[in-house]
Amino acid sequence: MLHELFKITARNCLLSLLLFSVQCEAQVISLDEVVSLFYQRNLDLLAARYNVDQALAEAIVASAIPNPNVSFQIGELNGSNLNKGATATGCNHNANISCGPSEYYTFNQLIEVAGKRGLREQSSQFASQAAEADFRDAVRIFTNVIRNSYYQLLQAQKYLELTQEIVEHYKTITKANSLRLSSGDIAESDFLRVKMEAMKAEADLDNAQTAVSLAQADLAVVLRWPAQSLQFEAKEEWPVIKAVNPTQNRDELIDLALKQRPDLQADKLRADQANKELELAQRLKYPDVTVTAGYAKDPSNNALNSGFVGFSVPLPVFYQYKGETDKAQVNLNQNQLITEQTELAIRNDVISALATWKSADKIVQRFKDGLLSDALTVRKSAELAYSKGATSVLDFIEAQRSYKNVMHDYYAAEINRANAYFDLEKSLGIEPTAK
Repeated sequence: MLHELFKITARNCLLSLLLFSVQCEAQVISLDEVVSLFYQRNLDLLAARYNVDQALAEAIVASAIPNPNVSFQIGELNGSNLNKGATATGCNHNANISCGPSEYYTFNQLIEVAGKRGLREQSSQFASQAAEADFRDAVRIFTNVIRNSYYQLLQAQKYLELTQEIVEHYKTITKANSLRLSSGDIAESDFLRVKMEAMKAEADLDNAQTAVSLAQADLAVVLRWPAQSLQFEAKEEWPVIKAVNPTQNRDELIDLALKQRPDLQADKLRADQANKELELAQRLKYPDVTVTAGYAKDPSNNALNSGFVGFSVPLPVFYQYKGETDKAQVNLNQNQLITEQTELAIRNDVISALATWKSADKIVQRFKDGLLSDALTVRKSAELAYSKGATSVLDFIEAQRSYKNVMHDYYAAEINRANAYFDLEKSLGIEPTAK
């Protein structure tokens, strides 16, 4: 799974470079482009944070065979004598001729028994896989962070568009009311009330422009402040429901999440690692053997040249590694408990995310099924009636406010539904992708 993310990054590198080369006041950027940019600028940091490289290095260390030990000793350095007239076979027995000092060459090799090295290798492999699962889980979580920032910017942009439309609308109405006031068609108090609403709309426009700037800055922070980030403009696009079918049976979705969630996979791998560590601790009572072999040239012996071989074994008489075994058992129990807790949390995540998405989807459908068109119809009817003097200025203003509130709530509902869908994907452990 890890290499797929880097493949996505490489595929989108050229696209993002072209994006930054465009010098314009506003740069329209899609959600996939934002996610790809996030991967390019953050994957290395995330990998370092979750110690993926360190875990791989530790796996190499765990599989290493102990190095042999070679030693050399020279002895019987007694001034100028140096074994003159030595009687060893192979020496010149002349008392005036030195046979040289004694020399010892020794070779030691530790031989691990009871499969300890194999258990260490298996344990380190589980640790490496757990680190990679942690990394994928971090990517899963942080991808939704960047999505939320993206849709926060999109929501601010939609509010800005709405307030701009309302300001322009009030300008047109105020201009028409000026003519009506001069002809005595409306009272001055009605004219002033509409003018006050127009000023409130301009204040809302100022606030909306500030909200867009803040949302751009928040997105830039998440992306580690790339060039031109304060001119990013979120493209209006909504998630396509293809990675998961929210209409599936709830139990089927839970089973899917339990198979795919990287955090659960990491916990299971750590439990497997703890189990191997327990096996390793239990086998510590089987002592390792150190084999010793060597060559000696010793004029003080009967034979000048000789070889020797032997072995040594530590005897677990007084201490049989019970502490290490008990500690490993506790660690295994803790990891198994963490795995169970994660599984329960995943079940709750899926149920909550599914319920939230279904609720958000129903709210959006209510707007599309008539509430949007009804608000626009009421607005137009109130304007027509007010222009003909058939309704009061208060009814006219209330219709304008109702339209604004409905559109405001609709944009919020669309954003909530998009975030709810991606939260559902996240709860199911769907691997994030960028096109």
